[in-house]
Amino acid sequence: MEHKTTVYVRHLDAPYQEGTRTKFRPLTDAMKAELKTAVWEIFDKAGGSALLKSSRQVFLKPNGIDGQPYCYTRPELVETVIEYWKAHGAEKVWLFENSTQSNATRLVYAVTGYDAICRRTGAKPVYLDEEKTVPFEFKGRPSAKDDPDGYFVTTFDMPRFIVKNLIEDRDKSLYISLPKLKTHSMAGVTLGVKNQWAFPAQPSRGFDHNYNLHHKLADVLSYVRPDFTLIEGVEGTIYGHYPVTALADEAVLPLKVLVAGKNVVATDIVGARIFGLGLADVPHLKDAVDRGLSEGVRGLEDINIDGDISMYNTKQPTDLYDYYPPDVKVMVGKERCCKQGCMNNPLTLLQILYGDHGGKGGWTLIIGKGHDPAEIDALSGPVLIAGDCAIHEVADRLIARLGKKNVFLSHKCNSLAETAAGMFYLMKVDPMEFAPINPLKALRCLTLSKLHGSTALVPSPFSNRFKTV
Repeated sequence: MEHKTTVYVRHLDAPYQEGTRTKFRPLTDAMKAELKTAVWEIFDKAGGSALLKSSRQVFLKPNGIDGQPYCYTRPELVETVIEYWKAHGAEKVWLFENSTQSNATRLVYAVTGYDAICRRTGAKPVYLDEEKTVPFEFKGRPSAKDDPDGYFVTTFDMPRFIVKNLIEDRDKSLYISLPKLKTHSMAGVTLGVKNQWAFPAQPSRGFDHNYNLHHKLADVLSYVRPDFTLIEGVEGTIYGHYPVTALADEAVLPLKVLVAGKNVVATDIVGARIFGLGLADVPHLKDAVDRGLSEGVRGLEDINIDGDISMYNTKQPTDLYDYYPPDVKVMVGKERCCKQGCMNNPLTLLQILYGDHGGKGGWTLIIGKGHDPAEIDALSGPVLIAGDCAIHEVADRLIARLGKKNVFLSHKCNSLAETAAGMFYLMKVDPMEFAPINPLKALRCLTLSKLHGSTALVPSPFSNRFKTV
């Protein structure tokens, strides 16, 4: 490369929090002040108001997958970014998200405080699951009809809001991605590139959430890339992206770092390096580089780092912490079981419901394909079968013997909403208590989402009482 792309790294020195991290706390005033100084300095060095385009509109995409502590972009960072652009000439700031499967974005905004931030700052909240959609193609691999390792589904629906503002009118507005610094048990890391997995509508995400996930992440990147990426690393999560709060002292690191740049792939490469990870550990970044989506960046050697990352020499774990209820039997197929889908999606939820919500056991989780028929026939009691591979292989056999009332099904490469509904029932966890806000407020958010046309795949609020899958 003739000119290296610049990635900014800034460290925060203010006290983080005393004592255990198992209690999630807002940032101290000292940390908020230092965070604001660092964020404003980064944007100033990157060009400041000169980054604005003709519409003088700014589109902000946080990582707001859920309201679980440490899994979403800190609201304090979101607010200071909005304030920066309001003070530097933005005429309108949009805060948009499409939360993970099993969640309504409007509810996540209420839990995280993003809705309150919008009211205070005048930013416009956008719930992408409530938007009309436009069909697009996943082009990175052929169909499974032509290649056994290809895509099961080669199309997806993208919210019209994204198509209009970030693709069709791409040259008119500033688009900034605000991911959280997290490893990911299925994707290696979840930073700027993975942050755009919100763009396929929820019903489109369950297919190929398997060994092809990294290709589909690169497919979305081929349609749209942020103008600027700012990774919030007040904390960084290890052992995956969705830590059990009870295990936060093991799974959440107070890194107190910000990583930012105009090139999203370069910024992600540096963000991954904070965890001691390289391209070999993050297939979607390698795929983006190989497909020419990184503007010529092929590794750290092509990046000018404005800051210091020399202290990050430990390769952190990305797979799940070994923490599961002892009375839930997990049967893993011997032929194939993709950790990108029907393995780590259910296991992550199993950990959360057990560790943070007192979920009960006494049932069996079946995932993957290649099961011993004798072991299947020896099962008694309720079972949850997650993923089409396992469903096609053992569901009829188990239903015939145990009855439909004892067999719970989660389709596709794991439908997180169906998995959640099944586990809420089996583990006796009230879904209305799963969101850490007043249950009536949560129900109101869900009702408003539906009234506004949300396509979010949300389990029934009563799925702990009635079998729904």
